[in-house]
Amino acid sequence: MELVQTSNDAITLENKYGAHNYHPLPVVLAKGEGVYVWDVEGKKYFDFLSSYSAVNQGHCHPRIVGALKEQADKLTLTSRAFYNDVLGPYEKYVTEYFGFDKVLPMNTGAEAVETAIKICRKWGYEKKGVAENQGKIIVFDQNFHGRTTTIISFSSDPDARKNFGPYTSGFIKIPYNDPKALAEALKEDGIVGVLIEPIQGEAGVFVPDEGFLNEVASLCKSHNVLFMADEIQTGIGRTGGLLAICGNCDCAGHCEKQSTYATPDLLILGKAISGGVYPVSAVLANDEIMEVITPGTHGSTFGGNPLAGAVAMAALEVIRDEKLTQNARKLGELFRDRMNKFIERTELVTLVRGKGLLNAIVINDTEDSSTAWDICVALKENGLLAKPTHGNIIRFAPPLVMTEEELHSCCDIIESTILEFTAV
Repeated sequence: MELVQTSNDAITLENKYGAHNYHPLPVVLAKGEGVYVWDVEGKKYFDFLSSYSAVNQGHCHPRIVGALKEQADKLTLTSRAFYNDVLGPYEKYVTEYFGFDKVLPMNTGAEAVETAIKICRKWGYEKKGVAENQGKIIVFDQNFHGRTTTIISFSSDPDARKNFGPYTSGFIKIPYNDPKALAEALKEDGIVGVLIEPIQGEAGVFVPDEGFLNEVASLCKSHNVLFMADEIQTGIGRTGGLLAICGNCDCAGHCEKQSTYATPDLLILGKAISGGVYPVSAVLANDEIMEVITPGTHGSTFGGNPLAGAVAMAALEVIRDEKLTQNARKLGELFRDRMNKFIERTELVTLVRGKGLLNAIVINDTEDSSTAWDICVALKENGLLAKPTHGNIIRFAPPLVMTEEELHSCCDIIESTILEFTAV
């Protein structure tokens, strides 16, 4: 294998031999530990993106990596043609952890969304009595659920959609954070489900109004349609609750202290369920819904493999044992407090928003400008890695293992960089 000697070597190789389906920040990473990453030249950075919230537990967490190594020495893959001695314990662990009867294990986030869509449609035909092939699912503007053919059929992103048609029908798109629009759409015949991100991450960390998710859950229940929560990016402690639908607690939507809560019928998980160590995703539901899946109706060679099960259990144990949900809650409030005070000193940033340690700042420029990108390049030079989304928005999502002292250091970098950038 040819070894990379410099950042330029690695970038040149990727540009020559890889499809150009990403536009990475010009930094080549070779090592990660906790909240830090190092490039091939040895420069150290704060990671303020967490692989899009996949490494909530920090880079290369020793307990998660240890579980991977231990299981890799014993058994990695059997396919689902046979039972294995890890899948059952993992299924029991993850369903009890999140409060559901059943789990359907998959590998990637997009696979999990596709799985939820299939379950929802099948439930609509076999349980609700909707005529076959007439089931419709309500989705929301500015959504991001992945880039498979079905998912891009209802995407708002022109780059994800253009020249990939014909598109899959059966989706109704309505405005996000608009319960009246949802109530109206639910009057249509054949509605089987509502698919929603509790916080729209790719759209720029758009947080809905207080109570909106409860209204979604209530409307779904009253119309006998399935409420599907895509918590791939927002779940596993990221927003200061175990799930974003929980608010600020660790109840997975099953909190006795709440008279109403947004408990989903289908919970979609990925990313941090494995701590970024191995591709793992999952769809959870109760028996009455999940029983529509029977042998041959859905599957995956790697879904539910023993390596994935061991890694996911360790990753979820870390979240609970190290109280990372609570840390995200505390540090998120600290971060937004500092940023809100900071934006009073500059006209370059107009807004700070977010929840827990999923936050964003809005740059005072148009979406087609390069300002946010240029700021991220400057942040990189100053030792912090972040990435723009939607042109003029910068998303900030550090690992949940970050300390208060480290967070203040990161805020110092962000503030000084933007002030220097403004001066230029």
